[in-house]
Amino acid sequence: MTNERIILGIDPGTQLLGFGIIRSQGKKAEYVDMGVLDLRKEKDAYVKLKAIYDTISEVCKSYHPTELAIESPFYGKNAQVVLKLGRAQGSAMIAALEYGVKSVTEYAPRKAKEVIVGNGAASKEQVQMMLEKQLGVKLESRHLDATDALAIALCHHFQTNNPVAAVKGKGGWEQFLKDHPERIK
Repeated sequence: MTNERIILGIDPGTQLLGFGIIRSQGKKAEYVDMGVLDLRKEKDAYVKLKAIYDTISEVCKSYHPTELAIESPFYGKNAQVVLKLGRAQGSAMIAALEYGVKSVTEYAPRKAKEVIVGNGAASKEQVQMMLEKQLGVKLESRHLDATDALAIALCHHFQTNNPVAAVKGKGGWEQFLKDHPERIK
């Protein structure tokens, strides 16, 4: 029997932070919860970081995730934005690690969309629609930052259940077969 994993996905932000939680057992993934932390009214950057830490701590206390999948900051036109996202990401990671998460995996912003929709440039609405189909739930449109986080969690579920994806960039099939000779018949 495969061990159950609780995967917390986070789409970090200093204005809106989305989180999504799935239960993963073997190849099956099940929706648990999702939400958005709205920080737009708060002006103090350090108060925002504390709010991120506190919120993710509460999520971890409630759901006891075993793994964290988080969107990595991407380079845009403004380096300050990347620094702010990195701080938000760090606050979320520290909270999750402090409350028992065993592993943290980062995914590029386009990766989850590529895995869930098949197109790294998919819209938030397309991601939501595919999540609804894959998880068998109806998701509210007002939670698009949370659906991005849910997509990151589901992306992690798929990536960690796919032996080829797990070794991609590390030798592909040849390396996988070398590392797992028991799989060759």
